[in-house]
Amino acid sequence: MNTVYNIWRQTIAGLRFLLVMTVLLGVLYPAAVWGVSRLPGLHAKAEGSIVYQNGTPVGSRLIGVDLVDERAAGDSTRDRFFHTRPTGDPSTSGGSNLAGDSEALAKTIGERRQAIATREQVAESRIPVDAVTADFSGLDPHISPDYAALQAKRVARNNHLPEAEVQKLITENTSGRTLGFLGEPTVNVLELNLAIQRAITHQ
Repeated sequence: MNTVYNIWRQTIAGLRFLLVMTVLLGVLYPAAVWGVSRLPGLHAKAEGSIVYQNGTPVGSRLIGVDLVDERAAGDSTRDRFFHTRPTGDPSTSGGSNLAGDSEALAKTIGERRQAIATREQVAESRIPVDAVTADFSGLDPHISPDYAALQAKRVARNNHLPEAEVQKLITENTSGRTLGFLGEPTVNVLELNLAIQRAITHQ
């Protein structure tokens, strides 16, 4: 009798605990997180930092968007867009796991460097490291100001914009170091390409 009673008591205690935790973690906690995300200044970030153009979502500030210019299919020098760092399989997020001394990695970087040198019509020695190497996720939305500057002449020429105006847009879309000393200055490629499109529209 005592055994049955103890089992029943433990079952009731377990069910009570389950009910309490379900309410706390399944209802109250999600509701609190949702409520905080509605606060001014946090809403856009909570929704994925979506970028809109004319009321239509065109991407996220957090995910690299590498636009493809169909006009440049046979001649990369005609490409109108700024480009992100290299990416792998766009359906996944992750690095190549190739070591620094990997022959396959060295070959891939060499091919990328050659392709970019052809596209930008510059010597391979001028191409910055981030132009030929992917970040750990393969989804980096940023490039270095050096890589943006390298692409400026091509973008200006193919969009019929003064190169000085394109350089100005690069500067306006460059973010400084975090807290003033962490990391390096970066340029958000999606926002820069949208700025270029706005400049063309207002010509």
